[in-house]
Amino acid sequence: MESNFEPRNFIEEFIVQDTKANPTVMTRFPPEPNGYLHIGHAKALWINFSTAERFGGKCNLRFDDTNPTKEDVEYVDAIEKDIRWLGFKWNKVCYGSDYFDTCYELAVKLIKEGKAYVCDLDKNQIREYRGTLTEPGINSPYRDRSVEENLDLFERMKNGEFPDGSRTLRAKIDMASPNINMRDPALYRILHKTHHHLGDKWCIYPMYDFAHPIQDAIEGITHSLCSLEYEAHRPLYNWVIDNCGFEHKPRQIEFARLNLSNTIMSKRFLRALVEGHYVDGWDDPRMPTLCGMRRKGYTPEAIKDFLERAGVAKSDSLIDSAMLEHCVREDLNAHCDRVMAVLNPVKVIIDNYPADQFEEIEIENLPIAEEGDEKFGKTHIVRFGREIYIENDDFMVEPPKKFFRLKPDGEVRLKGAYIIKCNSFILNDDGSIKEIHCTYDPDTRSGECERKVKGTIQWVPVADAVPAEFRLYDALMTSEDVSADDFIDKLNPESKKVVHGFVEPYLAASKPGDKFQFMRIGYFCTDPDSSENNLIFNRTVGLKDSYNPSKQ
Repeated sequence: MESNFEPRNFIEEFIVQDTKANPTVMTRFPPEPNGYLHIGHAKALWINFSTAERFGGKCNLRFDDTNPTKEDVEYVDAIEKDIRWLGFKWNKVCYGSDYFDTCYELAVKLIKEGKAYVCDLDKNQIREYRGTLTEPGINSPYRDRSVEENLDLFERMKNGEFPDGSRTLRAKIDMASPNINMRDPALYRILHKTHHHLGDKWCIYPMYDFAHPIQDAIEGITHSLCSLEYEAHRPLYNWVIDNCGFEHKPRQIEFARLNLSNTIMSKRFLRALVEGHYVDGWDDPRMPTLCGMRRKGYTPEAIKDFLERAGVAKSDSLIDSAMLEHCVREDLNAHCDRVMAVLNPVKVIIDNYPADQFEEIEIENLPIAEEGDEKFGKTHIVRFGREIYIENDDFMVEPPKKFFRLKPDGEVRLKGAYIIKCNSFILNDDGSIKEIHCTYDPDTRSGECERKVKGTIQWVPVADAVPAEFRLYDALMTSEDVSADDFIDKLNPESKKVVHGFVEPYLAASKPGDKFQFMRIGYFCTDPDSSENNLIFNRTVGLKDSYNPSKQ
């Protein structure tokens, strides 16, 4: 940490005070491998990794795999991929299950010291005995079992003699504690499930509140940074550390979770969407998962910029999803090649242009690039000829006032090329436009003419047009107020539209993940399903930005 270090938030202020005595900083990011990371997880990920980096410390990646019911190596691999994509490096990969032997030994230690007991109450009875926020709990009838009986029962639990849910190991703390989490919380439960990492070695599994502080202490974590719902669990976290006899005592600090408007981040809901085939997998671009955002064309830099702007707070708040789109748009604008595409094409025939003639039009890849940028001054070529495609919406037979695109007897400039004038048009039987006939002014080539018209539109040459599929995504939900009973009913039926049009030849060699600004349309990303013979582009964000950072 540099001498002029300025804390960014209250967490770093705490750490600055702590490091006066001990300069070492060690954090951990502990995702449960039962699903894919979403933008909410990204906040915890960013806080833990970036905080360690800021203090010259290290961050462990630890998979919280204490519940084998829905955990899988598929999610382990996906989580590692997402972290690498965001540009973070972990100190080492750990698994909560690596410490199961130690957890068991420490549970036995607590039993021997009279601080834990085996309880035969089922989960509903435990809930009844626990009491309420205003009434104390009632001691379990099994609370005063002897140490010998508890040791015997606990070993038999480990040996698989009892069915799931029939017994738990509970800490003996205080059933009258004002903090309900301290009213003899469960430390172990019976669960006959095959574990993704350890197979069938165990049929009892430690609870998160017991396992997590033990893992932190063993790994030498100095600051256990977690979301606000764990604040009430902090006394239990400290109780486990103290009563298990650890000399190293991590400090737990809580921060507010990320709540994003128009975004559902309940892993349970997201899993239901995937398993019910309401979306095209965890990486569907409509999903708030990091792999979905990656497929949609979001960049790591934009996501980290968004998290930085959202900040770290002590109380929950709702962040406008437009801020995230703004950060994505800003980053893409600074780096994406400008190209021409037509999503809803209509043919234009330039009657006075020779049928067998073509000329090369130079398009700047990144007009805003500054000297020193690798894209500064670079261009690509589009061939201009007699027949071109333009956007159907760029022509109107009876246009409103201030319509500055193509219309009967009206003029418009073709990007990088010439000014054309509409002389006539032909309709299909259904009244739609079949083709438009124009003339061009040969003295108006871009860069060689001072005559101006108010409208400039993109185009694609018919002779070289490359067919492409465009996937246009919108908000997945029509409402943020959803429940397990109605969230399927609130899915937006217009959240995905697929249209077919053309792109210029420059995009024919694009690879999955390549990003472009389609002039006057928006930012698009080449989809992983795309191939040389089947180009597919996902819309990332539109060009227009309703978010105003100065008003936030």
